[in-house]
Amino acid sequence: MACFLVPTGEAIVVSLLRLALKKKEERAEVQPDSLASSASPVSPASPVSPASLVSPGVRKLRRRLRWLSHMLWGGSALLAFEHLWHGEIVPWFPFLTAASDPESAGVMLHEMATAGVMMALLTTAAWGLMCLAASAIEKRSLQQLSADSTGGAQ
Repeated sequence: MACFLVPTGEAIVVSLLRLALKKKEERAEVQPDSLASSASPVSPASPVSPASLVSPGVRKLRRRLRWLSHMLWGGSALLAFEHLWHGEIVPWFPFLTAASDPESAGVMLHEMATAGVMMALLTTAAWGLMCLAASAIEKRSLQQLSADSTGGAQ
């Protein structure tokens, strides 16, 4: 009926959060120019790099939120297509066939509260597991690089 609206709502929130983090990075990139033009203790020989103003954690979070956003938007699009295919979404108001009847609307809201929320939670949980796996792989890779650069443990 309309269970795809819950993951879509989460996708909107995640996308807005990604946008906010991107704006934060852009502001940090503009900041060094203003520092260099003002009377600041930063010398031209050692300019402040934009990368140093944005923590690596923010960049990593934004990249990983992109994964979640793609998962949510993709799943929502597939579910919306499935509902369209079965005639549950129509091109006229109220767009959802279940919303035209008060009795069906109650069933639709129940489905959104149960199936929709469960899909959004499972997608977010799968994303969380992906993030844990990526962190473990990155950590192992960094350990391997540090062992290679020091000549390895002998």
